[in-house]
Amino acid sequence: MKIVVKIGGDLIKEDSINKSLIEDFKEYAKNKELIIVHGGGDRVTEIATKLGKEQKFVISPEGFKSRYTDKETVEIYTMVMAGEINKKIVRLLQSFGINAIGLSGFDGALLRAKRKERIVIIDEKGRKRAIDGGYTGKIISVNSGLILLLMEKGYVPVISPVAMGEAFEPLNVDGDRTAGAIAKSINANILIYLTDVKGILMNGEVIRKININDVEKLLEKIGPGMSTKVHAAIDAIKGGVEKAIITSGFIEKPITKAIKEEEGTVIYL
Repeated sequence: MKIVVKIGGDLIKEDSINKSLIEDFKEYAKNKELIIVHGGGDRVTEIATKLGKEQKFVISPEGFKSRYTDKETVEIYTMVMAGEINKKIVRLLQSFGINAIGLSGFDGALLRAKRKERIVIIDEKGRKRAIDGGYTGKIISVNSGLILLLMEKGYVPVISPVAMGEAFEPLNVDGDRTAGAIAKSINANILIYLTDVKGILMNGEVIRKININDVEKLLEKIGPGMSTKVHAAIDAIKGGVEKAIITSGFIEKPITKAIKEEEGTVIYL
């Protein structure tokens, strides 16, 4: 079994670590089954602000909010994601006996992406407008051989969502979609999104299980943050991943309970 787990940047903190999550990581790492993809956008914003670089966010016609990444911002983004956050997670996992190895999209050409030349946004007056795409990209290839080689040798890849463009430039790529692309590329069995909510909520209740056709109909009714995960999950399942699970990372044994379908929302074909 191969499991890709996407974690938010706030999920692994030394002062508030969920020890049960670490136990889960150890269990699946022991069986050479685990790949971790992390986020950390809030920390990027925090560091950029401290450096005097105001962060701008744009809204797509579909309602997705994303960071507008100019040249200076992508340098900060790379520094924080591939540097500070990635290495903190690796160091923390190593301290618990998990043989983690930190990677960005540059390492071994792990993540190649196509730069978005233009992006369409909704401006402050509610109008559609095309602007320069900056340094954002869409993943076009994953070096799955490198990931599988590391897993075979007993390492747990910890991957940051920083990709390499066609001109070898750094590109900001969405973490949720990165996890989905990696899951597809290695023919993962399960893709798990660990969040701060219990799953997809409808009228205050967690939807326990839903197929991709039905979940697509709900996209307009769920928030943009969750919507990105659902879109990525649907794409991964259409690409061969058996199922995707969205669940809380703050509960006991979140990965084990997700795999057993005891917690979270299971999305399937």
